[in-house]
Amino acid sequence: MDTYFKQKTIARNVALSGTGVHSGKKNNITIKPAPENHGIKFQRVDLPGTQPVQALFKHVVDTSLATVLGSNGAIVSTIEHLMASFAGLGIDNVLVEMDEYEMPIMDGSAKDFTQVFTAAGVAVQGRPKHFMIVRKPVRVEQGDKFVEVIPEPCFKITCSIDFDHPLIGKQELTYDRAKNNFEKEISHARTFGFIQDIELLKKFSLGKGGSLDNAIVIDKDKILNPDGLRYPDEFVRHKLLDSLGDFSLLGMPIQGHIISHKSGHTLNHAFIKRFLENRDAWETGPAKMESNT
Repeated sequence: MDTYFKQKTIARNVALSGTGVHSGKKNNITIKPAPENHGIKFQRVDLPGTQPVQALFKHVVDTSLATVLGSNGAIVSTIEHLMASFAGLGIDNVLVEMDEYEMPIMDGSAKDFTQVFTAAGVAVQGRPKHFMIVRKPVRVEQGDKFVEVIPEPCFKITCSIDFDHPLIGKQELTYDRAKNNFEKEISHARTFGFIQDIELLKKFSLGKGGSLDNAIVIDKDKILNPDGLRYPDEFVRHKLLDSLGDFSLLGMPIQGHIISHKSGHTLNHAFIKRFLENRDAWETGPAKMESNT
């Protein structure tokens, strides 16, 4: 059997440190293996007595600037890049210990997380994964933006963006878990922002940890990062990375094709809510007839 269909954890503890992009606060994190059916949980070790926060949609408390979870008196913020790394590598069960509320931004991508997990080793466990198998289309629209999912015998995600800026414009990308390599093709894509937006964030005491070391910064006619882009279409690749992180909060991988246009965290989470409410549009169980070519 393809090991994709088995639950996975990491083979040993890994540790990283970095600064939160909005808070500017240093966070030391340790990610530990966890048993089957544990799921992904965040433990605030700086708040003794608080229970772990499970990485599930029902615990999302804010999506205005990042994905924020909250439960039992603890919050964890800006988790989407780490969650994308778990989703991209098929990791189901870990405990993430952290001593601050905001995940470190690292270099603005999922690269550092992905590399430490790959170096530590991804351990295949005995029990099978369960999937959310899409049976009927579900769609959420907001003006000219939308997110939808359609039945498909494998997991795919297609993202498109359309920015009125000469350096971005229209970009579209499809990621097929059976054909594409997350680590090489998606994980290195960094978050991005426009110089005027970043200046505005800092006026409101946000973006304290942001710099050219952890984001692509765009001016009217140029990219300010000295080394330029990592991929010609890095912008849409990062939007796809964020989406992988957001949709992983369903708690199970999807068997279906997600298609999004001009979406962000808020619309992604509105879609998840609609998807979960449409109980006749999906079922849970082992994956069926997934193509592995």
